Amino acid sequence: MRLTSAASGGSLHSALKLQQYCMDTTQTADAPSTSSPRMASIDCYLDFISPYAYLAFERLPEALRGISYSVRYKPLLFASLLKHHGQLGPAEIPAKRDWTYRQVSWLAQQQNTPLQMPFSHPFNPLSLLRLAVACDDTGAPNRYVCETIFRHVWTGGEEATDTARLAALSAQLSPVQDIASERVKEQLKAHTAEALALGVFGVPAFGVDGKVFWGLDSLPMLRDYLLGGNWFGSSAWEDASDVKVGIERIPVARGLS
Repeated sequence: MRLTSAASGGSLHSALKLQQYCMDTTQTADAPSTSSPRMASIDCYLDFISPYAYLAFERLPEALRGISYSVRYKPLLFASLLKHHGQLGPAEIPAKRDWTYRQVSWLAQQQNTPLQMPFSHPFNPLSLLRLAVACDDTGAPNRYVCETIFRHVWTGGEEATDTARLAALSAQLSPVQDIASERVKEQLKAHTAEALALGVFGVPAFGVDGKVFWGLDSLPMLRDYLLGGNWFGSSAWEDASDVKVGIERIPVARGLS
């Protein structure tokens, strides 16, 4: 299945300069009367295999416009989250796979984000994740690096893990660490372990003040929290954990080994 979303903003990548992306991890409020009085620190957990992570990544600056915040991008292995929680990925359920590709194509068109399905999906994202981690000494790549890798996957319709394309991508990004080093592998594992400790079960996920906001559609909720929304001043967040489990299904073993 090959799906394409043609967006009029497709020339954005060529128009923006590297320095803009290096600065984009910190945003300053341009609407002081409504924005949060503090600088919010957000951890963004992502895997380049996820089209929803790509769409949320592209949407984040607009979604949080007018709010002072900083973002630390933390690549992790989505498959490890699935294994930990005993879940199948969307692309591992045939009917859900088709729906996912249809929906993300439509969503991309709606938010004016260029998107074309890679030649094959899902794929093994480890090489891309390690490249991202290797582009920063602490293992937290900047926005430019993450965007470049996301667009390597989600624009053009080519094989995401093609050897020649990966070599060209690595040359473009010039990682500061050895991609194959144990240090890079451990940094990637650390991001995954950190996310699991917070209760993260999918990507994208945004961690702030010990709270986790999951998914592209959580961005309005994240914004409301950072703006001090009244709902968050109540006990509603904690009350959600008090709902009793009425019945439990026996987990399906398929795909969990």
